[in-house]
Amino acid sequence: MVQRALSTRIPTSSAATLSALSVSELKRLLIDRNIDFRGALEKRELVDLLVNAPPLKNAQAAAAKFAGLTAGEDRMVSLFRDVSPSVANIQTSVLQRASPYSPRAMEVPQGSGSGFVWDTDGHVVTNYHVIAKAQTATVTLGAQGASYQAKLIGAEPEYDIAVLKIDAPSSSSAPLVPVKLASSADLLVGQSVAAIGNPFGLDHTLTTGIVSALGREVQGVGGRPIKGCVQTDAAINPGNSGGPLLDSGGRLIGVNTMIYSPSGASAGIGFAIPVDTVRRVVSGIVRYGSLQAARPTLGITIADEQTSRSVARQLGMSRSGVLVIEAPDGSPGASVGMRGTQRMADGRMSLGDMIVGIDGISVQSGEDLLAHLESRQVGDVAELTLLRGLGGRAPQEQKLKLRLGKRR
Repeated sequence: MVQRALSTRIPTSSAATLSALSVSELKRLLIDRNIDFRGALEKRELVDLLVNAPPLKNAQAAAAKFAGLTAGEDRMVSLFRDVSPSVANIQTSVLQRASPYSPRAMEVPQGSGSGFVWDTDGHVVTNYHVIAKAQTATVTLGAQGASYQAKLIGAEPEYDIAVLKIDAPSSSSAPLVPVKLASSADLLVGQSVAAIGNPFGLDHTLTTGIVSALGREVQGVGGRPIKGCVQTDAAINPGNSGGPLLDSGGRLIGVNTMIYSPSGASAGIGFAIPVDTVRRVVSGIVRYGSLQAARPTLGITIADEQTSRSVARQLGMSRSGVLVIEAPDGSPGASVGMRGTQRMADGRMSLGDMIVGIDGISVQSGEDLLAHLESRQVGDVAELTLLRGLGGRAPQEQKLKLRLGKRR
């Protein structure tokens, strides 16, 4: 909280001053000023928003307090009232013919899930597994139940994220209301959260809980693990997939994606894709149609921000960066000798390299690194600044040049 209070006093009139801040600090300033930054992929775009963009106006004036409710109850009632118009019920179907000779195909319900409005252009975010096997999808919004046929804009199975598009009239009596965004870097274990979705087809259901763990790794439908996930004890059931996980201010902190349960119903362990990952993936899909075609890569696996900070703190380091977990053979990182974190034969951990800079820019978090990569192209040469020999008497700073690769 002290860090947040200090961040609000940083002047926003100077682009040079703002450029010296990390991506996480820039996002805190944007959140504090209620400025929408979901479409900004590069760091310079975040700076431009702070310098030039006016704050967003509140969607509606604060309502009078509800009689007889505690402050916490009133906040949760207000959260549901404000955010529920942004939450979508997604019904999917497949086309089937009665026989191979039948001239007409019938729509057969295939499943249901949740989603939420991303922007006023009609983009709706959900899980990839909600729409993976579907041929048509219907998105229903708001208490009025306005329904729209949706088309798929793009998907990233690796992150279990898909973006749909609906053609909602701009002059509608129920305009599209995008969900506000928080930042993954600000999440704390124990903070209150809320999930809104359509469990078992029961639309606009609210459940509450806390963040029970951070930095979890869950298996994605694309076959690769999704790292940095938020674990929550808020009840998440079949049908909640793709819906928003929100902080107490009604801001998005993750997309509910799966539960851990032998019975298939909520057992108090649910997982959500973190908002920083969601923002990067969705913005890439909206802008390019596919994140895979847009972003170059180092080909490495990095630790989540909380783990990297914890390592730096435990080692008494004066600065923090991004800890390398793995540099697979054949990756751009491995080609220049980057080292990942390994468990030794005696059970001790051998810490990998820590990235503290790229192309002369300070790297304090994974967002700093990825935001810079968004401004580069596949085949560009980047210079990394590393700390090697973590845990030793004197970690050595090294600089490595490598050619950025293409995501597989």
